[in-house]
Amino acid sequence: MERTRLSATVKALRKDAGLTQEDLAMKSGVGLNFVRNLEQGKRTLRMDKVNQLLDLFNYELIPAKKEPFNETK
Repeated sequence: MERTRLSATVKALRKDAGLTQEDLAMKSGVGLNFVRNLEQGKRTLRMDKVNQLLDLFNYELIPAKKEPFNETK
């Protein structure tokens, strides 16, 4: 699956907070598979669950104009 800006951001926020995927799932109240799918860039995710997870980091998903995303490695 293609990594997205959202998936890269969530993964970076999780790692910066020193959380495992399991920790993030438990603390945000979403399932572990949801966290894994989100970080892998799965495109069929529920926005309410994404915002539930992002709320842990004081972020929210909002509409924005599309911009090209080039992940640097």
